[in-house]
Amino acid sequence: MADPMRIGIASFGAREFQGLHSTCLQHGHHPVVHAYCRSMRPRTPTDTYAAETVGSLLREVPAGIDLLIPGTSAGLGKALAGYDLDLLIVYGFSWRLPPSVLRIPRHGVINIHCSLLPEYRGPAPVLRAIRNGDSHLGVTVHRMDENFDTGPILAQQGGIPVPDDVTPGNLQPLLDPVIHSLLADALVRLAEGFPGTPQDDSLASYAGLMEPDFSVVDTSRTAREIHNQVRTFRFMGPGLGPTLSTEGQSLKVLRTQLAPTAGIRLECADGPLWITETAPANPTADSSAPA
Repeated sequence: MADPMRIGIASFGAREFQGLHSTCLQHGHHPVVHAYCRSMRPRTPTDTYAAETVGSLLREVPAGIDLLIPGTSAGLGKALAGYDLDLLIVYGFSWRLPPSVLRIPRHGVINIHCSLLPEYRGPAPVLRAIRNGDSHLGVTVHRMDENFDTGPILAQQGGIPVPDDVTPGNLQPLLDPVIHSLLADALVRLAEGFPGTPQDDSLASYAGLMEPDFSVVDTSRTAREIHNQVRTFRFMGPGLGPTLSTEGQSLKVLRTQLAPTAGIRLECADGPLWITETAPANPTADSSAPA
């Protein structure tokens, strides 16, 4: 077994911290600190859901493990410098880490990214995969450098199915075992001094956040494109959907079906789509209703 490493974990929720923490322990390593990013970018207001997440983290963080909630990248770096880290593991941490942070751990920083890099670099790989109608996802563990998702690959696996009615609740159980298996492989390869396999930049694509126009149903798109648009919003959270103006009212489209069924028939560029669940676009109205 490789020499045990002192490890920091930077992630976005109690479940994620718990899984990564357990994987490290199972392979003889010692997590000593968790870091949670409370906002999408440093020096910006705290996200509305951050207080609830912090509460769940405080309930789940193991005894003796410090929890950092930095407001800036510089503050994160100053805090991490005191932990004598061998490695920092990042999964879903929204901030770009500057070189001053990347240099702190002896073995650098590794990132867990939910795509087969160099495909879908960027902050929203799963959303882009759903939007594009991909039938499967991949996961990559790579060394972090100064840019987003460009560092050498340590471990990678594809073939994770994406359900048509995809939600975090039914996708995460499919991702979790792959993430933990790949992390275990990466920890071994790091101990062996493996530098990682460079990415082929010519194959790269970018998975940015959804543009404002994506929040509106455009019937000049195909039925499948609109179906995937609705699936993307559904994955983002319950009660979310793109808006559609029809018959003098504005609706959020919550669920659709490509095959004929009961509901609103929507004529798209290449044929019909059936809307099976909607909600009023006015947030003061009832939260959901069948179409």
